[in-house]
Amino acid sequence: MSSGLDLVGLSAGYGSVEAMHDVTVSFPLGTVVAVLGHNGAGKSTLMRITAGTLTPVAGRVRWRGADITTWTAHERAVAGIASVPDEPNVFADMTVAENLDLVAGDASHDVVFEAFPTLAERKSQLAGTLSGGERQQLALGCVLLRPGSAILVDELSHGLSAAALDRAVSVLTDMAGPDRVIVVVEPDHPEALRRVDLVYVLSRGRLTWAGEPSELGRGLLPTSG
Repeated sequence: MSSGLDLVGLSAGYGSVEAMHDVTVSFPLGTVVAVLGHNGAGKSTLMRITAGTLTPVAGRVRWRGADITTWTAHERAVAGIASVPDEPNVFADMTVAENLDLVAGDASHDVVFEAFPTLAERKSQLAGTLSGGERQQLALGCVLLRPGSAILVDELSHGLSAAALDRAVSVLTDMAGPDRVIVVVEPDHPEALRRVDLVYVLSRGRLTWAGEPSELGRGLLPTSG
């Protein structure tokens, strides 16, 4: 496995509230990684730090061995780190097609409509009028059109039906390869663990468990002390 994203000794908070304390995790290229934890565990905080939308109070973020802790979200995106935040993850005042055009330019949207057929029926509809699951599919469709070397997806299952989640998992894992790392954040969803290589579990802003998904047993979060 090649060096991908390495997050070392991260601590962060919102005002006086500490949301993460001294967390160290590695997301190597060539892997699909799941970050699990109950609400308030620090999962979204970890993704925001990685994407560059939140600055840690301590710790470092490295990408392919280079320290990118001070890089902006735009600089990280240019370097190949693509992020799907929990919300907002689309431009609400633009249509589905216009959202996809921002990423694809003149390229065809067919690959997105094949993966998420509902979007083909909604392509002239404002993204802000879509259901939560449809907005999630649109955000994933934008990543599908221009996948980065690192793909970060916060709350993958948010708003998705079982069938749509199955398609989303397939789309992401089909993009896996030796020069790409995919990180999926979930509260605790067994379907999201399909084809996952590595699992990290957060609880109350701390790393409490790391290992292979088979060690979790039915995808259930290990009990933390």
